[in-house]
Amino acid sequence: MPSRHADPMTVIGAGSWGTALAIHLAREGHPTQLWGRDAAQLEAMQQVRRNPRYLPDAAFPDALRITQELSAALDGARDALIAVPSHAFRATLESIKPHLSRDTRVAWATKGFEIATGLLPHQVARQVLGKRSGAVLSGPTFAKEVGAGLPTAMTVASEDERFAKELALSLTGPSFRAYTQSDIMGVEVGGAVKNVIAIGSGIADGMGFGANTRVALITRGLAEMMRLGVQLGAERATFMGLAGLGDLVLTCTDDQSRNRRFGMALGQGRSVHEAQSGIHQIVEGLPAAQAVHAVAQRLSVDMPICLEIYRIMHEGKAVRAVVQALMGREVRSETE
Repeated sequence: MPSRHADPMTVIGAGSWGTALAIHLAREGHPTQLWGRDAAQLEAMQQVRRNPRYLPDAAFPDALRITQELSAALDGARDALIAVPSHAFRATLESIKPHLSRDTRVAWATKGFEIATGLLPHQVARQVLGKRSGAVLSGPTFAKEVGAGLPTAMTVASEDERFAKELALSLTGPSFRAYTQSDIMGVEVGGAVKNVIAIGSGIADGMGFGANTRVALITRGLAEMMRLGVQLGAERATFMGLAGLGDLVLTCTDDQSRNRRFGMALGQGRSVHEAQSGIHQIVEGLPAAQAVHAVAQRLSVDMPICLEIYRIMHEGKAVRAVVQALMGREVRSETE
C-alpha cells in the first residue's frame, strides 16, 4: 500500500520560505524538487546541500533535489507549491503554466494584494490558470523554525475540499500540523494585512511605547483586518484562527519578522530607505501598505492604522504626527 507521503512535490521559489517548505516536505517522505530563478544560487545550493543565502543552518534531506530547469522541476509533480513574493506571483504562474500537466494542482504560500489590480493571489491564479484546483498555505510560520523542524501549525485553504485535506495531510508530521479551511478569501486577507500592522507594531516598539501600545495595535489591527475581509466576502470567524490572529500576533511580536524590524528602524528615526536597506530582504509590508490602502479606499472601509502606516511610507508623514493622529481620533464604540 503506498505511503501517504509518496506523492512527488515541487516547490517554486528558493527563498527562505520556499526552501523551508521544500526541506519539510522532503523530511516527510516526499520526493521534492526545488526550483528558483537564480542559477548561481541553485548551483551553490546543490554543492553544499543547504541554502547558504537564506537558510544556512538547515541541511537538505536526501529526498530534496535542486533543479535548474523549470520544465524538469514540474515533470511528474502531483502538486506544485509556489513560494514567491506577491509582486512576482503572476509572472511565476505564467512561467509555470506551459509546464503543468492536466492533473497538477497548484498551491501557494504567497501573501498580499497585487498592487496593479487589487486582486488577491487566488484571484490572480484564477485569471492565469483558469479553473485548476488551487490552495493557499498561510499562518504563523517563520522559515527558520520550519527549517529547524520546530513545532509549527498553519492553515491550508481551498474551495476544493479534497485538495485542502490531501495537501494538509502531506504537510502534517511529527513537528508540523496543518488545518483545513474553505474560506480562502479570509485566509488571504489576513496574510495581506498583517504585514502592515506589524510595521506599526515595530514603529511603536522602536519609539519605546511599551506593551500596552503593542497590544492595542494588534487588537485594533485585527478589527481593521476583519472589516476589510468581511467587506470582501470573508467569514469573520476566519480571522480568529491561525491565518488571522495567529499570523498577526507572530509578525507583530517577534524580531524574526522583517516587517517588525523595519518598523522598529522607522520608530528609531531612520528613513524608509535606511530602514529597508538594513533588512537585506524584501519587506512585504512596504508594497502591502500601498495595496491595502487602495483596496480599502475603493471599498470605503475604515482602516486608520493601515492608512497612517501608508502615509509614513508613501507620503513621507512624520512618525510622531501619525501617533498624534491615531490617538486624537474621536471616541467610538469598540465594535464599530
